[in-house]
Amino acid sequence: MEICRDLLRIDTTNTGDTTTSAGERAAAEYVAAKLAEVGLEPEIRESAPGRTSVVARYEGADRDRGALLVHGHLDVVPADASEWSVDPFGGEIKDGYLWGRGAIDMKDFDAMALAVVRQWRREGRVPPRDLVLAFLADEEAGGRYGAHFMVDNHPELFEGCTEAIGEVGGFSYTVDENLRLYLVETAEKGIEWLRLIARGRPGHGSMVNDDNAITALSEAVARLGRHKFPIAMTDTVRAFLAQVSEALGIEVDLDDPELAIAKLGPIATIIGATVRNTANPTRLEAGYKENVIPSRAVATVDCRTLPGHAEVFEKQLRDVIGPDIDIEYIERQPPLETAFDGPLVEAMSAALLAEDPAARAVPYMLSGGTDAKAFQKLGIRCFGFAPLRLPADLNFGALFHGIDERVPVEGLKFGVRVLDRFLAAS
Repeated sequence: MEICRDLLRIDTTNTGDTTTSAGERAAAEYVAAKLAEVGLEPEIRESAPGRTSVVARYEGADRDRGALLVHGHLDVVPADASEWSVDPFGGEIKDGYLWGRGAIDMKDFDAMALAVVRQWRREGRVPPRDLVLAFLADEEAGGRYGAHFMVDNHPELFEGCTEAIGEVGGFSYTVDENLRLYLVETAEKGIEWLRLIARGRPGHGSMVNDDNAITALSEAVARLGRHKFPIAMTDTVRAFLAQVSEALGIEVDLDDPELAIAKLGPIATIIGATVRNTANPTRLEAGYKENVIPSRAVATVDCRTLPGHAEVFEKQLRDVIGPDIDIEYIERQPPLETAFDGPLVEAMSAALLAEDPAARAVPYMLSGGTDAKAFQKLGIRCFGFAPLRLPADLNFGALFHGIDERVPVEGLKFGVRVLDRFLAAS
């Protein structure tokens, strides 16, 4: 817990612009020192001033086996202190929680991994196979200065890695006291951050203008923001809903699953976004003076695409916004999906069950994206497994990028125990 608290007190705010971001250097140096203290040899790499990542290899007993990558990111999204009930970078402990920006996204897992490997080193334990530990910059802005930079420029640091675990998986969803589903991420949607650009005839604001760029853009953005893309079921979501149907004793209509998803309580917003492509307008920009009609208006849209459905999305998008709006890609990263099977999944399930007799591991799709998108370029099979046992009434999904982000202290301790068992069996 002290490691997590220390990390929360290091401001690693990522605004998406390196010139205004705090940078990850201080946190990277902290992590490197913790690794070096127990005899590991961390490699520090900087993609731009202050944008720093750390990688270390912990040699295992069987070096002929593929290595396991354990990755987390050091950056966090901004926090407005005036909106919080505590200092977002204070690392305060109260009401059974550790509070701070990054508490669950994802300095908790960084701390878990550090705690386990440091304990192992002190005890002289050797993992079954090589562990590659990566603590990365810039995940919150797409990973260009972090995971993607490392994969593109320093792939040798991940040599031999065949499987990986990272964030937003392994957390609990309580059905009742005899059953808790632990959602393991086996898929995540693709990222398509777009600019929509409308062009029109500039002129004086007092005159009639039937070619107004702002009007054209506003109409297109309004249509898109209200549009529901068609339901499309992937293997992962089908498997998840089958498990939920059995656990809750409810019927799930796979042609119209949203009625069943609505019964999932706090995780409904996460799961609900995984049955269709989505597009959410996030920014608007136009004009420079009150009485001037501009020739150009721009909107940014956060689009997320399902595995196997990225190609059809562009046609769907064009059908909604019309032919006269230009599209530019700000960021484009593909979706990913893997099967919920194999020895690694068995090790996850066994580790959870050993610490929680009511545990059942199930696959799910993350509606967002992670650094796994970079590591899949190396052919690494990626999972989200950062184990946490959560209070049944905690709205976990709302904490991501939300106000008063916090992690339950007992859940954090649980995660360390599960991760210890999992790594020993993996």
